[in-house]
Amino acid sequence: MNEQIPSNQPVIGGQNSDKSTVKKVAGGIWELLKIVLIAALIVIPIRYFVFQPYIVKGDSMVPNFHSGEYLIVDELSYRLHAPDRGDVIVLKYPLDTTQRFIKRVIGLPGETVQIQNGTVSIVKDGNAMTLNEKNYLPNLQGTVGSVNITLQNNQYFVLGDNREFSYDSRGWGILPKGDIIGRAIFRVFPLPALGYIAEPTY
Repeated sequence: MNEQIPSNQPVIGGQNSDKSTVKKVAGGIWELLKIVLIAALIVIPIRYFVFQPYIVKGDSMVPNFHSGEYLIVDELSYRLHAPDRGDVIVLKYPLDTTQRFIKRVIGLPGETVQIQNGTVSIVKDGNAMTLNEKNYLPNLQGTVGSVNITLQNNQYFVLGDNREFSYDSRGWGILPKGDIIGRAIFRVFPLPALGYIAEPTY
């Protein structure tokens, strides 16, 4: 004999329950989407306008940076202040801005950079200073080249740490500030070298 359910009794598991379940699932999905959206609104601007990852290619910055290393580059700071001497920067190669180079800032606007007999000197306001680079290039034997160049506003002179094998301002000239992408601030990989990239003192 079939059991009849009175019509005035709610049916457990029937349509009313299905609607409630659908609402709960939809609410959960919407909450998840809101979290993803908020995270995207925070992460994407940081990723594309503040910090960028770059992988070093080539040996122009040996011994301090090696091919395959993974660096985080700060793209915001130079909008607030000018680059400093000793900063390691990622830049657009001025003769082909589709290429990216990594170099060290040596000469600043208003200075004259002189390279003679293997030494790098900076002249400003009539005062000359020979750079002491031993704190980050302890095995440096000298800087190849003959240079005497005066930098104007928003112009920089950059060198690779591997002076014998670096293609830099000695070869292609001054670096306009507009071609500077940002400063390398953190090394992520390899893990034994993980850490903040310190600025040298002169």
